[in-house]
Amino acid sequence: MDMSNTQAVDFDRLGALKAFDESKAGVKGLVDAGAVGVPRIFIRPPDELAEESNCSRSHLKVPAIDLTGIKSGDHRKEIVNEIRHASEKWGFFQVVNHGVPVSLLNDMIVGIRNFHEQDLELKKEFYTRDRMKKVRFDSNIDLYQSRAANWRDTLTISVLASGHVDPDEVPTVCREAVMEYMKHVTELGETLFELLSEALGLKPDHLNALECARGRTFVCHYYPACPEPEVTLGSSKHSDPAFLTILLQDHIGGLQVLLENQWADVEPIEGGLVVNVGDLLQIISNDKFKSVEHRVLANQVGPRISVACFLTGVSVPPNIYGPIKDLLSEESPPVYKEFTVGDYMAKFFARPLDKPGIDLFKL
Repeated sequence: MDMSNTQAVDFDRLGALKAFDESKAGVKGLVDAGAVGVPRIFIRPPDELAEESNCSRSHLKVPAIDLTGIKSGDHRKEIVNEIRHASEKWGFFQVVNHGVPVSLLNDMIVGIRNFHEQDLELKKEFYTRDRMKKVRFDSNIDLYQSRAANWRDTLTISVLASGHVDPDEVPTVCREAVMEYMKHVTELGETLFELLSEALGLKPDHLNALECARGRTFVCHYYPACPEPEVTLGSSKHSDPAFLTILLQDHIGGLQVLLENQWADVEPIEGGLVVNVGDLLQIISNDKFKSVEHRVLANQVGPRISVACFLTGVSVPPNIYGPIKDLLSEESPPVYKEFTVGDYMAKFFARPLDKPGIDLFKL
């Protein structure tokens, strides 16, 4: 018997997805309505849950790198070496003493929590699935493509084509913190691209000259407490469609990175920020740096708040990117074809979150 057909008759998944989407209330709306279990659209498929039992947990810790003294020659070399090692092996590292005030990190967490916990009618004004909108609220960007929805809601602020966002477009409840945080994290991104350029053996301005930090998307997640965290995820396994991601997370934790088929926890560090290599940096570094898969667990404790800043380069007008010529040789020929950010994004968003897009660009 074809079980998939039987299940389709028993359960109108598309109807359930549309009802959830059209409520414009997100996962928090389900919790506020008194949900005592996880609705079926969020439950992971049996094969995925079975695979979970075969994937062990790692006790390895993601490197933490202190950026104090990056202006002094000797110390800068040490930092560059640490970043090179972390980017080649892990694709992930944390930074402390990064120049973003700790008070601002805390204000940002509070501001994003306040957005998600404000009156639903105010949030609904921002609800849309139109990715062209600079500021939008939704739940699960891949809601209609994924096999199971994730237990989270999202406020997205995109600074792509124009290079800036008008403060009046940002929700009042978090506007001040968001505008200040965006400025500081953009500066940190440019500093990290200098260090990453040096880690690749290039001149410090190489990646910034490619405008890798110009396009920015701030994705502000709210993960409500989950009644059955073992059957769903806060965020499915994925790699990032960006050059670099800078992540602010609160104290709750749940972020995990996949290393040698083992899940390693990325434990929150007070005042720290998580940095990870994205798909686009793996491509232009010709596989020298690794964009690795990661996920977020659902949790009975919550809400968990996180803010990911995706540094995505230039999409308008189209800029051609590809493996950096200075990194290529007869012994190290190009692994990937050239691409535009727009083309990469179009392919990424046409697929479920857990289906990597980087392989589509291999030669």
